[in-house]
Amino acid sequence: MIRTSQPAVDRRVASMFGETRDGQPLSYNRAPASDLAPWIARLSVSKLDLRAGQAFSCGLFADTAGIRIQLAGDFIAQTPEGPQHHGRGALFCGPQSRLMPIRVLGKFVSIGISFRPSACAALLNVPLSDYIDMVADTQYWTPDHLLSQFAPDGTPEQWLLTVEHMFRARIAELNGLQPSLLTARFEEIAFLNPAQSIADVARELDVDRRRLERLVVRDFGMPPKQVLRRARALDMASYLRGVADGDEAEALALRYYDESHLIREFVELFGMSPRQFTALPQPLLTLNLEIRQARRLEMIQRLQPGARRPWQ
Repeated sequence: MIRTSQPAVDRRVASMFGETRDGQPLSYNRAPASDLAPWIARLSVSKLDLRAGQAFSCGLFADTAGIRIQLAGDFIAQTPEGPQHHGRGALFCGPQSRLMPIRVLGKFVSIGISFRPSACAALLNVPLSDYIDMVADTQYWTPDHLLSQFAPDGTPEQWLLTVEHMFRARIAELNGLQPSLLTARFEEIAFLNPAQSIADVARELDVDRRRLERLVVRDFGMPPKQVLRRARALDMASYLRGVADGDEAEALALRYYDESHLIREFVELFGMSPRQFTALPQPLLTLNLEIRQARRLEMIQRLQPGARRPWQ
């Protein structure tokens, strides 16, 4: 179950923020300011440089809802409703239950705002279960309004500071409404030990199992068992793509009963075996996984915010 070779790299694609030691692309990503931490999971800027006329096929697999502000580039997303072609604009992206195939056309510049699952009910007022694996128009701001906030020649940090300013104003309108502490804690458990049973998690949180399941469906859009299963797979995928803490390799592998268990879950969630997953260049997915893994290691206190990450 442990990777013995480096993940494949698509040399047509260059990240403007450097690469891992394995040659995987990196984004500019960081935690939000402390006052926004209960609401926003992560902020990121991704830039992939392709020559005119070039394209590549990849995928996305996000465990949180978020807004993607596309400043440059076109992409085609394969959603449950069929293919969607998007260019410069702003989109609300629901949490995903499995890999979403993406085809990227030309230079790609995107600002990502990932929400805490516990904050979505208060912040967005949308039923997340209706948006699983979906891409839709933004619910609160219009695309034109969002795009107008970001100067094309701005730096990534300037863009993220603008995002934080906008969300402070939005949160102030909620008149003290706060995210759920219980489902925020469930998210931490999913990062720390997603191999736990739901009964054990309910006991740890001192909550009735049926109430836990109801709140997790509200804030994650899917049942707790599915959330934990997805977290386990995303952690292993991060390791296979070279954007994880190598010291966790054995612990990540032991979350699966055996190799056939790992293969079965990978085929179901990623549409391919772990071996195929490692052999296939996936620059956009690698960015997606690296952003999540940086946040996870900070949340479980294996990494200090701003510190050099193990894959760098």
